[in-house]
Amino acid sequence: MGYKVHSTAEPSRSTVGRLIRRRVLHGPKTSPEVEALLFAADRFLHLESEILPAIKDGKIVVCDRYMYASFVYQGAQGMDSRWLREINRFAVKPDLAMYLDVPAETGMSRIRRKKSVLEKLELQRHVRDEYLKLVQGGELTLVDSTQPTAKVAENILDLVKRKLRELEI
Repeated sequence: MGYKVHSTAEPSRSTVGRLIRRRVLHGPKTSPEVEALLFAADRFLHLESEILPAIKDGKIVVCDRYMYASFVYQGAQGMDSRWLREINRFAVKPDLAMYLDVPAETGMSRIRRKKSVLEKLELQRHVRDEYLKLVQGGELTLVDSTQPTAKVAENILDLVKRKLRELEI
């Protein structure tokens, strides 16, 4: 459509992001407090080095996972939501945040790589519940991802086009 787009993901490619991938996601399970602090540190670096410069350059940033993932993953492990929000207070609120929803069992069956320590069925059920709370609270827009991939992509594109019109971009 002619827009300049920067796609990225969390954990990022920063030194903290690489540490998270190697030691937190694929190492022995650590405490949710340590997870939350490491993800927040990675998010800060990610914003400063990649997301904000892309926005300043006039690009639309598409990020796979963001602060909401911290809210739900560590929240599903019993962490206080106020504390999670406080350690992420620096995070820029996105113009559009979507949650691609499927039952936990479906999501787990779709993982083709080695599962991380956070990808256990019972935890994923709690994570989904936490995501749905954010949808109900208006922070995330739900996308029914039980549909065929082409339909999900069409729904996402419709949401993005609508948001771009609202923002007059």
